[in-house]
Amino acid sequence: MAALKQPTIRVVAIIAEGVPESDTKQLIAYAKANNKVVIGPATVGGVQAGAFKIGDTAGTLDNIIQCKLYRPGSVGFVSKSGGMSNELYNSIARVTDGIYEGIAIGGDVFPGSTLSDHVLRFNNIPQIKMVVVLGELGGRDEYSLVEALKQGKISKPVVAWVSGTCARLFKSEVQFGHAGAKSGGEMESAQAKNQALQDAGAVVPTSYEAFEAAIKETFEKLAEEGKISPIKEVKPPQIPEDLNTAIKSGKVRAPTHIISTISDDRGEEPCYAGVPMSSIVEQGYGVGDVISLLWFKRSLPRYCTKFIEICIMLCADHGPCVSGAHNTIVTARAGKDLVSSLVAGLLTIGPRFGGAIDDAARYFKEAYDKGNSPYEFVENMKKKGIRVPGIGHRIKRGDNRDKRVELLQLFARTNFPSVKYMEYAVQVETYTLSKSNNLVLNVDGAIGSLFLDLLAGSGMFTKPEIDEIVEIGYLNGLFVLARSIGLIGHTFDQKRLKQPLYRHPWEDVLYTK
Repeated sequence: MAALKQPTIRVVAIIAEGVPESDTKQLIAYAKANNKVVIGPATVGGVQAGAFKIGDTAGTLDNIIQCKLYRPGSVGFVSKSGGMSNELYNSIARVTDGIYEGIAIGGDVFPGSTLSDHVLRFNNIPQIKMVVVLGELGGRDEYSLVEALKQGKISKPVVAWVSGTCARLFKSEVQFGHAGAKSGGEMESAQAKNQALQDAGAVVPTSYEAFEAAIKETFEKLAEEGKISPIKEVKPPQIPEDLNTAIKSGKVRAPTHIISTISDDRGEEPCYAGVPMSSIVEQGYGVGDVISLLWFKRSLPRYCTKFIEICIMLCADHGPCVSGAHNTIVTARAGKDLVSSLVAGLLTIGPRFGGAIDDAARYFKEAYDKGNSPYEFVENMKKKGIRVPGIGHRIKRGDNRDKRVELLQLFARTNFPSVKYMEYAVQVETYTLSKSNNLVLNVDGAIGSLFLDLLAGSGMFTKPEIDEIVEIGYLNGLFVLARSIGLIGHTFDQKRLKQPLYRHPWEDVLYTK
């Protein structure tokens, strides 16, 4: 009703079926009083060939092309049935030059516009040369068409068929799919309507099977009489094939937007670097094995994956006072969620806090591979104004070594085939300790140099691959992964303790001008 009240809208198609009859009558009355048209209820819509369609009528693009609906023909078509209108579009296209306009008025008892309404309208459209009508048993709509034919209001040939003749084969009253397709006596039977239409001058076949032939015969007769001129055929635009269908048939290869070489979840189970998840669990793989698959795309020897796990355990946390943990604690106490608190701590990781592993590996490797002595290495770094990454600690001293470094060195000396880079780092430490007692090899330097030994000694990586791993930042990834465990722990700790918003004490700030 809101649509009908819009001054710019003249026709409303109601697709919904089962609209209450009282509501339908109100809509129809309003439309007639305001010179508007309702198509439906229970319609699939209508189509004007080569122009537009409303609703679901005419089906897919393929069907529209097959039924020649991409350009206007000479046939006006009206039907009660939406599904059968699609059938008739196809039949009409096979034996004529196609339809000009097709309307399904809907199958409810009280349609907003009748068969005769549209036939009379078709009679006044010059491009339409003949009319095809498909009715059905039930109701008396077809009789208004009979009267129009008898009164000579329709000058164009009408080919009509009323379906439902099989109803007489049933002993009880029959209702078909539509609410209006229910015979209410002899006059509403399909046979009586077909006979009345034929008597009024319409071309009525003997059965639905003969409907197409009757349409063809009428069209050809009009063509012979010169009343229908041949339509210049146009080639419709090619319908693009659905991409998914084309890919499945192997006709096209869609461009990819993301490349992944480490995991795949398209099969029965996810795979890490080609290893099924079930195999990872069944073979007792650990976190180090998963990291080797996802980071290095290969299964590293057990001593390598064990070393990775030791690094993660040793770097997981370093107390609440380091900058990363402090940031996480402050954020958690501000009431932020886990991810926000974790990220606040991770964003602190850099060259001065936990981000020196890659740099330590990079500089130690460059110096060792060039054959620089520890003296040359340290003094060259000093000339460049660069602090040696991996050397130096705020707390640990030459006489108070970092236990984590000692554990890593012990494991490597026991299990690694070669520890040449680590030994070089130790020689550098010996020289730096001669300068200052706090210039010890720290955990960053130990992990950086030992990872070089892992990569070089395992025999599973080429020199370019090792250079790329160091350059990309794999080694800092270990610290980030490990420290995430501790930062998550600090977040939970503060939440569990219900700590209030943190405010730094005044006495810990030096206020100056």
